[in-house]
Amino acid sequence: MTGPPPAMEGQLEEISALEFELRAGLEGFWEVAAVILQEGVVRLVPPEAATFSLKHNFFTTLFLYSYYRAGIPVERRILYTSVNQCLRGMVTGCDNLLDDEYKTTLETNLPPQAHRFRSVLDIMVADRVLFALLTRHCRQNGLDVERAIQAGAVSLRALARSGAQEASEEGGIGERLTPDQILDQVHRYKTAMLFQSTWAVPSVFEDEITPAARSVQQALYAIGIGCQILDDIVDLVADLRDRRHNYVASVLVHQADAGAWLRLNELAVENAGADRLYAEFPEFRPRMTAVALGYLEGGLRSLFFDRHRHLVRPAAAFIAERIGVPLSPG
Repeated sequence: MTGPPPAMEGQLEEISALEFELRAGLEGFWEVAAVILQEGVVRLVPPEAATFSLKHNFFTTLFLYSYYRAGIPVERRILYTSVNQCLRGMVTGCDNLLDDEYKTTLETNLPPQAHRFRSVLDIMVADRVLFALLTRHCRQNGLDVERAIQAGAVSLRALARSGAQEASEEGGIGERLTPDQILDQVHRYKTAMLFQSTWAVPSVFEDEITPAARSVQQALYAIGIGCQILDDIVDLVADLRDRRHNYVASVLVHQADAGAWLRLNELAVENAGADRLYAEFPEFRPRMTAVALGYLEGGLRSLFFDRHRHLVRPAAAFIAERIGVPLSPG
């Protein structure tokens, strides 16, 4: 049996190297978290093998790839992957508290039903791991600890932009913005710049932010917009009921058939799912999905090296399915 062609062999080696860096970065987070919790009442439960898989850490892998594409050395790519796991813990913990749910970022011996405190603990541990990682990096590389403090502050400001947008909607919104306004004034901060926040710490430790680095940050911005539109497709009725901004709802109000908007309001009152609306207006979900994929695939195309462009469609399909908008074959 013949092996893969030389070009493919090179790509497999690249992916294998990134998998190694992903695991090293995630293990770095867990090792520091274990030290922080080792003498307390709350104990860390060792993560399962799946915790380190590419599938389980798809977006973390995209962020790691962005560092690779920008030419950041391996050691700092691994550090930034550990850092991003801290940011993931903070963001997921906050989302859990706001949505009254629990998505795991840190396995401990706390009872599953204690989801609020588990979310609080996840945030507190992630914050302390972040500071420990940054100060250790400074100490090992002869950098002033002020650089770590600066990086922590920059990362907080980056996350706070998204949090402030979420906070502005907690009391409900007073008007339905146009679709363009949603993208420029809401989703820009809610998700697009959140994806770019993974470059906040590198902006402190890298001597130069190269054109390649700026390009991948714009790519992450587009991927974030595409992901948020997909979220809006899934959350349409819930967002209407909770009086939250939603791109799809704005298209219905400002650009679509008035009957669809009236029907959507009826479904919200009935506490029905968005699938009912999409079944009655079958052309609408494919239209919104196409908009999301335009951003998503455009961002992935810009992010990937030319030799990896064949992965754009599969990556976009994986993201869409994970969010809850599976793509039809072809």
